[in-house]
Amino acid sequence: MVADARTVNAWRRWGYRALPGDLFSYVLHMRPAEWPIMAAHAGLGYVLAVGLGGVARGTALPQALWALLIWVVLLNGGTLAINSVFDRDEGDIGYLVAPPPVPRHLLGFSVALLGGGQALAFALPPAFRIDYAACFALSVLYSVPPFRFKAVAGVDWVINMWGFGTLTPLATWVATGRPFDWGHALVLLAFCPLFAGLYPLTQLYQIAEDRRRGDRTLALILGARRSLAVAIGCVLAAFAALAWAAELLQVRAGGPVLVVPLAAWLGVLLPWRARHAVWSPAQHQRGMYRALAAWAVTDLTVLAVFAR
Repeated sequence: MVADARTVNAWRRWGYRALPGDLFSYVLHMRPAEWPIMAAHAGLGYVLAVGLGGVARGTALPQALWALLIWVVLLNGGTLAINSVFDRDEGDIGYLVAPPPVPRHLLGFSVALLGGGQALAFALPPAFRIDYAACFALSVLYSVPPFRFKAVAGVDWVINMWGFGTLTPLATWVATGRPFDWGHALVLLAFCPLFAGLYPLTQLYQIAEDRRRGDRTLALILGARRSLAVAIGCVLAAFAALAWAAELLQVRAGGPVLVVPLAAWLGVLLPWRARHAVWSPAQHQRGMYRALAAWAVTDLTVLAVFAR
């Protein structure tokens, strides 16, 4: 298994040659394949805060980049690494195919990443420090025994819908120091039910592995059919909130343009629900990645509509 993990692709072979011993395993357990997705969603808050014109002028750009580095590499990377410490997955996991064996000091490494990020957050406004501290606490509660709320169906869902959905784009908004208005606050809040819809989709292909490990995840409790029904309902709630925000901010084109990402979501979820009973874990995994593509379309559309 070690040989397979080290040679599964050219990227792995290069990494293990470049870094001695198990050092590259530490990097892999931070799951850098997720970083572009995390950075894009976190950066949404910055663009909404300063507008597209502000981005072009570089308004508060140093603060935003510092916030992104702390949030994506230290907080998110540390969270995923500490998750690996206690999961010890043998099969594929999100953003990491054929995970290498957990290296000896991964727990200490994870804690150093998370704690280091909290220390560096003091270079940014107080609201960012609070946001980071809240997600730091959620990360520990999610992964670390005796809490390990990722194994408690429903609690895992709430942690993720808030942590990734709303608190992540909030981080780069508050890093700029700009105060909120109700319309943009509602935009960020809409990502809470949107991620509530995405989250069970990330678990469907892992149901067998979670059952073997004894983790009672949301998707395992609900089953595939009800998980997909919940996802559809949450996505509809998210787009209702975005439409309300467009009304508050008097964005006239908001309603018609928001139909595009909504159609992308339903184009993924409705066929998935219709065929879920005959899908293999690999097909459920591909469905998850198609849902992530719909999320990316949503982020881009939100910027087009609300970043003024």
